[in-house]
Amino acid sequence: MILLKLFIEFFKTGLFALGGGLATLPFLYSMADRFHWFTHADIVNMLAISESTPGAIGVNMSTYSGFHIAGIPGSLIATFGLVLPSVVIIILVARVLESFKNNRHVEAGFYGIRPVVAGLICAATLSVFQVAFLKDGELHLQKIVSSIDFKSVILFVILYIK
Repeated sequence: MILLKLFIEFFKTGLFALGGGLATLPFLYSMADRFHWFTHADIVNMLAISESTPGAIGVNMSTYSGFHIAGIPGSLIATFGLVLPSVVIIILVARVLESFKNNRHVEAGFYGIRPVVAGLICAATLSVFQVAFLKDGELHLQKIVSSIDFKSVILFVILYIK
């Protein structure tokens, strides 16, 4: 039963998380709140591991989440659930897009998706920021300042100017 629930949740995530791996974070937080499969802090750890391993962040996070919840079968089911909507949609879009590529309604639809993607990515950024820098509702400026490598920032600025 948990594998079916896992598949359905990651299928929905794959269907609606437009914009890449970071757009899956709001869905993972929602899963954490509804099913208690993992905590918000676990999600930040998943993100760190997913970014440090090769591959797409969303796929890595679904694999890690699935493994965390139900071992190897869970990782396979969660990854399959996340990827399946994209595969189906790409096949369908590739077949029909050629005939509609100059349609103004299709162009407007793609234009309208951009703010949604930006919103999902901003929500993910705020969620990570909240877990990383807020404790008991207070902003810890010392934690923020100590996490900045000023030598790297200066080197970046120097190289960017040239």
